[in-house]
Amino acid sequence: MDGSKMARQGSKGALILVHLGGAVLLGSAVLRALGQPRAWAGRALEELRRQTVDALPMTLTLAALGGALISQQTGYQFQGTLPNWVVGAVVAASVITEVTPLFAGLALVGIVGTRITAEIASMRVTEQIDALEVMGRDPVTWLVVPRVLAGTLAGPLLMALALPVSMLAGWMTALLTTRANTADFWFGVRHYMRDFPLFFALIKGTAFSIAIAFIASYAGMRATGGSAGVGRATRLSVVAMIASVVALDTALVPLLKVVRS
Repeated sequence: MDGSKMARQGSKGALILVHLGGAVLLGSAVLRALGQPRAWAGRALEELRRQTVDALPMTLTLAALGGALISQQTGYQFQGTLPNWVVGAVVAASVITEVTPLFAGLALVGIVGTRITAEIASMRVTEQIDALEVMGRDPVTWLVVPRVLAGTLAGPLLMALALPVSMLAGWMTALLTTRANTADFWFGVRHYMRDFPLFFALIKGTAFSIAIAFIASYAGMRATGGSAGVGRATRLSVVAMIASVVALDTALVPLLKVVRS
């Protein structure tokens, strides 16, 4: 029994190493392909349009819900014990640096990441990628690079649009559910506000979107087994993308502490 457990653990460890190696190789291929802008520039612009337009409604919806949620919770917990302007300060601190970036990342996973994985995986299992290679076209340059570069721009763009929506939702919710008025709320926002938290949110958005596009592309490129393989690749991709968003969110926290100290 112990031997079988050790064997399973060893196989899982080997599988992780295989995927890490594959990800490193794909990343190297992406960097090499950047030297051929004529092959990917037009496709990257079209992918940028798709990612932004597709993910915008869900991103703004989750941003608004996040702002409303934080505003309500702050009012319930601190109302009557602290000045009313604290609601605005807590909402700004929570929404800008944590809630909106995380919710926007999850929106990208659900809308953009799943689409990328399904598209590339379908091309892999139907041998369209093999056909590209036969024609002398690099699949990484044609399929992966445009999606990753588009994610590099789509993430901060969506974040810049989501942040004001979440703040406005937090403000309106504070007026409805707490004793803070407009002057109190925005005084608290100004009390907290610094330049770097806004840049920090954009940094998070960029990191999340690059990781999502890359992981989705990697999972799609490694799909096997027909239509069932497409579903399996998409499921595993979603798990990996959510884990990467949470891991990056945690890893970037010290950056905010260092700059604000």
